[in-house]
Order: sequence, then C-alpha cells, then structure tokens
Amino acid sequence: MSEREASQTTGLQPRDATPAGASASSARVLKDHALRLALTNEVHARPPDSMTAPVRVTMLAMLSGEGAGETDRRHLESLCDWAGIPRPSQGATHHSASFGSFRLKWERHTEFSTWTVFRPSVTPAGTLADPFVEPALNAVPREWLNGLPGELMVGVHVAVLDDQTPEPSANMMTAMFGSENYVGSRIAGRSATAWTDFRIHGDGFSRMLVMDHSMTPRQTGRVVQRLLEIETYRVLALLALPAARGVLPRINPIEAGLADVTTRIATLRGLQDERDLLDRLTLLAAQTEQIASETSYRFGAARAYHELVEKRIDELREIRIEGLQTVREFMDRRLTPAIRTCEAVEQRLNNLSQRVARASNLLRTRVEIAVEGQNAELLQSMDRRAQLQLRLQETVEGLSVVAISYYLVGIVGYAAKGLKGFGLKVDPDMLVGLMIPIVIAFVWSGVRRIRKVIAGDH
Repeated sequence: MSEREASQTTGLQPRDATPAGASASSARVLKDHALRLALTNEVHARPPDSMTAPVRVTMLAMLSGEGAGETDRRHLESLCDWAGIPRPSQGATHHSASFGSFRLKWERHTEFSTWTVFRPSVTPAGTLADPFVEPALNAVPREWLNGLPGELMVGVHVAVLDDQTPEPSANMMTAMFGSENYVGSRIAGRSATAWTDFRIHGDGFSRMLVMDHSMTPRQTGRVVQRLLEIETYRVLALLALPAARGVLPRINPIEAGLADVTTRIATLRGLQDERDLLDRLTLLAAQTEQIASETSYRFGAARAYHELVEKRIDELREIRIEGLQTVREFMDRRLTPAIRTCEAVEQRLNNLSQRVARASNLLRTRVEIAVEGQNAELLQSMDRRAQLQLRLQETVEGLSVVAISYYLVGIVGYAAKGLKGFGLKVDPDMLVGLMIPIVIAFVWSGVRRIRKVIAGDH
C-alpha cells in the first residue's frame, strides 16, 4: 500500500504533506490539565534578583499568620499606587518591582511575608566605609513602612562590597559588628566572602557583609538570598523552643498522674474503683492530646525550617577562614541543640500519649474481664433459677394431674350412681376403682401433650 493510500485509509496526512507549525497546532488540540500551567511555572517562581556590587539590601520578615496574604497584597498595592506603577496580579503571592530609588520584592509564605529592599550603595565603588550607615530601608516611605501587616520577626541589613574595595581588617569588622563574636567563611567556590554575627544591633536589625570577588550578578543574587533565608528560617525554627519549654510544666503532672494510675491498677479491689481509675485515665489522655494539638504545628514547622537552614548552608559551599567559625559550625552549636530540645519534647509527648493509651487499654481489659465474670455469675444464677422453676413446674404439673384426675373420678362416680338409679346393675365403688388408673393415665398424657405443644411454639 502506498503512503498516500495509507493516509486515505487512516485519515492521517503523509509526512511530506505536514505543513510547518502543524505540531504546535496539533498540541493546542490536546486538553490541558487545569493545573498544568501553574505547576510548570511553580519551579520558576520567586527567582533571586540579579544584583551588581556595591549594593545594599534590607529584608523584613513579618509574621502575620496564615490567611494574611490578601492583606499583604493590598498593602503592596498602596505602594504601587504611590509610585504610579502596575499593581501585582490578583491572588499573587510574590511580586518584584522598581520604585525609582529602590527595588522592592514581596514574597508570601505560609505564616509570614518577606519584604526585601534593594538599593545601590551610596558609597563610591572601591571606598571602604561603614556600609551599614545608610541602609536600603531608608529609601522606603516611612508611613507605608509603619503600616506593614504583622509583627517584625526578622530584620537584616546586607551590604555587598565590590572587588575593588579592600577587604575589611579585623579591627574594622569588630567595629561593624560591635564585637569579635562574628562568623565568616569563603563561599561560592571562593568567589565571595560573607560575615555575620546573627545578633540584633542597636538599630533593631541584624547585619551581614558580603565581599564580591568574582561573582556574576545572578550568582550574587542567589548568595544574598541564601544568607537571608538562613537567618529567616533560623529564627522561625526557634519559634518552637518557647512552646517546648512552656509545655514541660504541663507534661510533668500528667506523667506523675499516669505513674500513679499504673501503680494502682494492680491493687484495684472493685468494679467501682476500676471505673474511677478509668475516668482519671481518660482525663489524662484528654490533657495529653490537648497539648499535642497545640504544639504539633509548631514542632512540624520547626523541623521544616531547620531542614531549609541546613540545605541553604550546604548551597553556600563554605570554606573556612582561619580563626573564624563558619556558619555551619555556628548553627551546629547554637541552633541544632534548640531543635533537638523541641524534638525531645515532641517525642516525650508521643511516648506519653502511647503510655496513656496502653494503660487505658489495660484497665479497660481488666474492667471487661470483671464485667464478664459478673455476667457469668448472673448466667449461673439464672440457670439455677430456671432449674428451680422447672422443678416447680413439674411439681405443679403433678399436682394438676392429681387434682384433675380427682375431679374426673368424682364425675365418673356420680355417673355410676346415676346409672344405678336408673335400674342398671352397676357397682359405683367398683367402677370408680377401675376408672382411677385410666383417668390418671389419660390426664397425665393430656398434660404432656399440652406441654409439648407450648414448648414447640416457643
């Protein structure tokens, strides 16, 4: 069969007859999944901003809780209206735009929003001066800044110096950070150096200094974003620590009460004691579940934030500077123990919940066994009553046979006397004597037949 004949049979065009762009037009015929575009673009969302040193950056992380994204977006719209630039799209969760003297990037996360301000350095390139004197945040309108939704959780000033600027000396670093307790390392394959102390200074902000040796603008943006995310997620991960410390005084009485209940299980004497103890166990279980429900979200978020911190530190590719702690060493000594404390409290709660459940099951089993024993005794008592009732019924039946036979024999005697009165030669006494066993047998047989009929109906 030729190619043209095959095309006529199948309804497909031959390869040499396919017009240019047919693949694109045929793809448009396919029905897209409702989430295809959103899921494809998700991996490209929130890219780091490209920046060229020298530049100054300020990042604010505002904790506003879940469901505050619309409020944040409306607040950003007011700044866009002030600057006369397009608003973010409806339902957007991130937006980046230039506002003239500064650039602002907004990102909405699950329970907080970050507002990052970028501004070229006011210090001429190659000049080494205090880079935190004039932060990027100063360019933002003060009234709009004061109206940011939520509460400030993280505030960081970042200064990125160019490769023409001499590297600060140890004395200058001490002056910038206020002490010698800062950390630093070569990062991004030695193409940059970063220093920070993870402290809040007198202006209410933390400080980070980055020396750009040979980074590209996009690489500089990625490095700055990683450093900011490390500080942000570090603080948010530590939100679980006060919660962990706060529930410890509530866990101790529950554990003591559970130990007392477990001890008393072996010494219970009655069903009422078992029920009282079961009520107490139910109360302990309710208290445990209440604490777990209050802290489960915070502990889960702490684990997620800590994992992000670890991931961002890996991406820095740190190389030690002799005499300084690296960022990883600092986090291992300061952040990791706090996260371990939260994990220990969470595990303690889980173990407590399991112990309460086991004690409850044990006590319920004991109560059920006791109830089954009482039910067995009740069944035995009912069985004895049934046997007594059967014997009484048999006695009554015997008496009934006697009574009925007595009356029937009397009737026979009266009939015999009547026959004798009519002149028949009948001896009433002899006839009654002969009829006694016949009547008794007849009555006894009738009573048995009636009892069988009644038993068959039941």
